Amino acid sequence: MEDNPEYRNVISLAMKKALDLTLVSNVGTAERAFSYLHGIPVSAHPDLILLDLHLPGMSGLDSISLFQKQAPKSKIIILTQSDRESDVLNAITLGASGYLLKSSTVSQIKEGIQTVMEGGASLDPKVAKYILSTFQGKLPKNSLKNALTEREMEVLAMLGDGKMKKEIAEKLNVSYFTVASHIRNIYEKLNVTNAPAAITKAYRTGLFPPGDVN
Repeated sequence: MEDNPEYRNVISLAMKKALDLTLVSNVGTAERAFSYLHGIPVSAHPDLILLDLHLPGMSGLDSISLFQKQAPKSKIIILTQSDRESDVLNAITLGASGYLLKSSTVSQIKEGIQTVMEGGASLDPKVAKYILSTFQGKLPKNSLKNALTEREMEVLAMLGDGKMKKEIAEKLNVSYFTVASHIRNIYEKLNVTNAPAAITKAYRTGLFPPGDVN
């Protein structure tokens, strides 16, 4: 969802040209998106929703939880101009699977979509640096660190680097399904629902040292 028609058209054209992506709808408000979802079967719901935060009518932040109820299988990536700390934290806390700024190139947006669909975290570098500087060392890390196995820590660190499940599997020389199992365990142990939230919590608890974000 994007209320700027020119920017929306640019993104739409880019998605249509991508061989591995299919654009199913292009709307300017959350209300129109809800109407579209209501009119199609659940099986036809999109795999991913690109969502701006500042929309006419209902805001992007306010609509996240409603999208999760109406289209629970659809992942959400925030694509916005806002790099405000409160917007970043609120979006991730509410369950967004990624947070990209509109300064991102089309290639970066496509890569972010692919990363999220593979179970990774799609975070703009500015957002990742903010998370690190804001949360590093604010909570005790011993209990969480002890809860994760050495391999789970490796997988979590690779998620923090933006790697996808397939890349992690190749790097660790294990199967894709083994990596998926590790990620599920990480989410359960950290009590989170997606990769951005896991990475955020890792920074909050000091699981990641400062040098881990470039």
